[in-house]
Order: sequence, then structure tokens, then C-alpha cells
Amino acid sequence: MRVLCSSTLIGEFFVIGFAGLVAMKDDTLAMSTVWWVCGIAMVLSVLLCGMITRPGGVQLGWALQIALIASGFVVPIMFFLGAVFAALWWASVHYGRRIDTIKADWAARQGSAGPDAA
Repeated sequence: MRVLCSSTLIGEFFVIGFAGLVAMKDDTLAMSTVWWVCGIAMVLSVLLCGMITRPGGVQLGWALQIALIASGFVVPIMFFLGAVFAALWWASVHYGRRIDTIKADWAARQGSAGPDAA
């Protein structure tokens, strides 16, 4: 699960950065505000890569997905991109857990077969 979720989060890191560049074009927003918000979201996406397997890591990832969708009120294309990344996040969590279960089952079968069962 960690690899799939981390890949999604790193993709979001870049999307957040590019959304910040687009948001800078809005004259009603202060550049410092845009970069503080984007910077915090970008740092959070990188930190979450290491927190995925810890308690609350997946829930924080969902909070980031909601924030990404909500950023569509500032940069309208983010409604679409946020929804895409939320779907990718769901798939990463869902299929990542399935892969982890299959790997654990396979490792248990290999361990119980013994060294002579090749």
C-alpha cells in the first residue's frame, strides 16, 4: 500500500505546485498567501508518504484529497484534478491493502512450506 499511496502523493505534490503557479495569476490573492497554503499542502503531501502505514495516515490523506478538491474554488480546474486524485487515492488504498494481504498470504505459505519444499 505504501508504494501506491506514496506515488499518488508525489503526483499531488507537483499538481499542488502547478496550481499555485496558476493561482498567482489571480490579482485578488496575495502571492504570500498562495505560497503559504500551497507550501503547507506540498510539505504535507511529502510527509504523508512516510506516514501512510501509521495510524491516521490514510485519514490525513483523505483530508488532503478533500482540500485538493476544495481548492477548485480558487483554481477551477482543481475540481476535476482533485476528483481524479481522490479516485487515485481510493484505488491506491484499496488495491494497496489487497496487495499487502496477498503478499502476506504468499509469505506465510512460503514460510510454512519449509526449505525442502522447492
